[in-house]
Amino acid sequence: MLCGQFDEHLRQIELRLGVKIKNRGNRFQFDGIEETANTASVLIDALYKETANNSELTPEHIHLYLQEANLSELMKPLNHQPAENTDNLSQHQATASSTGVQTRRKYIQARGANQQNYISAIRSSDINFGIGPAGTGKTWLAVACAVEALEQNRVDRILLVRPAVEAGEKLGFLPGDLAQKIDPYLRPLYDALYEMMGVDQVGKLMERNTIEVAPLAFMRGRTLNNSFIILDESQNTTREQMKMFLTRIGFGSTAVIAGDDTQIDLPHRRDSGLLHVEKVLKTVDGITFTHFKATDVVRHPMVQRIVEAYAAEDKAKADEKNNS
Repeated sequence: MLCGQFDEHLRQIELRLGVKIKNRGNRFQFDGIEETANTASVLIDALYKETANNSELTPEHIHLYLQEANLSELMKPLNHQPAENTDNLSQHQATASSTGVQTRRKYIQARGANQQNYISAIRSSDINFGIGPAGTGKTWLAVACAVEALEQNRVDRILLVRPAVEAGEKLGFLPGDLAQKIDPYLRPLYDALYEMMGVDQVGKLMERNTIEVAPLAFMRGRTLNNSFIILDESQNTTREQMKMFLTRIGFGSTAVIAGDDTQIDLPHRRDSGLLHVEKVLKTVDGITFTHFKATDVVRHPMVQRIVEAYAAEDKAKADEKNNS
């Protein structure tokens, strides 16, 4: 279980850390510079302990473990403080395993400190912002918290809201009723709901309007009490739309606003409401901001590298502009 079929788990760790791992039975040898060899040793030990709790380790498990172990920090001082870093990794794993969201169908575990902080903020604050690159779990965890709140009767309904802005394409006329027209924009939210509640259950709840989908433009004038409201792709709101949405919140409601401030699709370079709102509300009590980074990406490892590459280009352009 630890090594994987044809040692695929060991090969995955080797590729990520730049070390060579050899094993004969339960004895492992790590070849590489001291920092990364020690990191690999700590990781293998932690994964071995994990096999006692999991029926199977998959490449996805290994990738997420590499992410949540915060390897960029572990690899710096390991040659000087191996014992301390081992303790830090163990503490981190214990915290991660105890922080998550429990729905009837599955348990969603937080991956890393930022996801843990995000879940804690959603549970303790009325309005929460999750800002960061794609693949960091902003929307997924928001939907999980919404389902948990609904199943525990802490809210009466879930509202899924998203601005209907195309990502650089003109899709033209979309047939069907209102729900069918905005379905393509809300597909990531639907996918998360289906996995956590089941297709049949989600369908029944939507028929009773316990789960409601709405384009952002149709929110004006409403007051949303005892609801869990998720605004996805919030980087594509204007300043006016963001203010309008935030002032819909009623008694007993929780709002989560998720967005990626590096992927703004607003036409004519209009100011994003997401970029503006933090400047205005950062000191307001009851509102929290969680910022995700490229190291928090829990998709394919290539996604993290792509996000970092684009961030580096943006920084170079900004530096060039400032220097000129």
